[in-house]
Amino acid sequence: MHNQPETFRIAVRKFAPFESAMQKFWEKFCESSGCILKLEMVVMDLHELYETTIANKGLANGDFDVAHINTDWVYEGYLNHAFEVLNPYINQIKPFDFPNGWSKSLLSLQRFGWEVVGLPFHDGPECFIYRKDLFESETEKGNYLMQFGKALEIPKTWEDFHQIAKFFNRPADNLYGSIFAGYPDGHNTVFDFCLQLWTRGGVLVDKNGNINIYSQAAINGLDFYRKMAKDETAVHPKSVTFDSVAAGLAFAQGEAAMMINWFGFAALCEVDSNSKVKGKIDVDLLPSAAGEKSASLNVYWLYTIAKGSKNKDLAYDFLRFVTDIEQDKALTLEGGIGCRISTWIDVEVNEIIPYYHKLEQLHDVANMLPQHKSWTLIAKIIDEMVLKALKTNEQTSNLIEYAQNQINDLN
Repeated sequence: MHNQPETFRIAVRKFAPFESAMQKFWEKFCESSGCILKLEMVVMDLHELYETTIANKGLANGDFDVAHINTDWVYEGYLNHAFEVLNPYINQIKPFDFPNGWSKSLLSLQRFGWEVVGLPFHDGPECFIYRKDLFESETEKGNYLMQFGKALEIPKTWEDFHQIAKFFNRPADNLYGSIFAGYPDGHNTVFDFCLQLWTRGGVLVDKNGNINIYSQAAINGLDFYRKMAKDETAVHPKSVTFDSVAAGLAFAQGEAAMMINWFGFAALCEVDSNSKVKGKIDVDLLPSAAGEKSASLNVYWLYTIAKGSKNKDLAYDFLRFVTDIEQDKALTLEGGIGCRISTWIDVEVNEIIPYYHKLEQLHDVANMLPQHKSWTLIAKIIDEMVLKALKTNEQTSNLIEYAQNQINDLN
């Protein structure tokens, strides 16, 4: 047995394009480097990935060599010494065109003081994704004008978004106005709440650096969200059970006219062979409250090296390889979202995904979630608050006040 090559373990976020890309990258890496280790991919959904790598200390203990880590958890992982600090490796031999090859917005969340603990893997801020074939149809435009006395346009306000969702909601044709991702995993509903808050001029963090969600903007945002998400005449009936991936796949099957979701799911519609909406969609900035600015959310994925890995030098070589220009572009064509500026402006990529260059403008309005030692717990509180809003008739202001009191108790 002992002469068998040992394995190299990667904790992978469950998503078919990530899984196929990692497999291809490893084979290519071994070809070029002569590495004989066998790849073992441990594929997990969001919640399990967080539990295994961070909460149960899988990275600190060396159960893995490399992990896909979401920027929501990177601060907690850093505090718990889950990651190998990459500076000594970078100082010795940098990833190609580091740091200039990436937008600054993709290099900040994994950096603590001078210490860097990850390299960008997959990106794509939240955006408004819509069926341009429906919006550009003369028949639809005429019907909308007749019904509402105004032109059918990309919604600039949330009220317009709701009205257009109702207009396009046609269950008999298996077409719904919109899709939400209401699956309770501490992420989807939290992101939706933050986007509602920010597009109404609200903030998550007050002047003293405390997380404060008890505001009029939050009340208005949650009020709208619960009204919209519960509206069977506007929203896909499976929204309650959808996470962002399931929502994205339903959209790619042509089941909705519009959604607010990660840019990656728009790109997937163009590269996935099962997509029924190839060439029929586009992306834009999110709607906002009247008179307020649009906003987006920048949460991204990192390649990290496990603090407990016994293959750290090899792991860093692999990170340099997978973040190189060629692999970054290959990840994109596989259905992920490359992080390099070179990929965003790549001619071939933009021919296949015609709105790819819009990533830069989305990053311009993107906010980050706060780096807070208790963010995972705070996100859980917000998640529970939004789910209560969707499942009960409890007054919105009471729900937010209760959640705020729970957040205050954490400090």
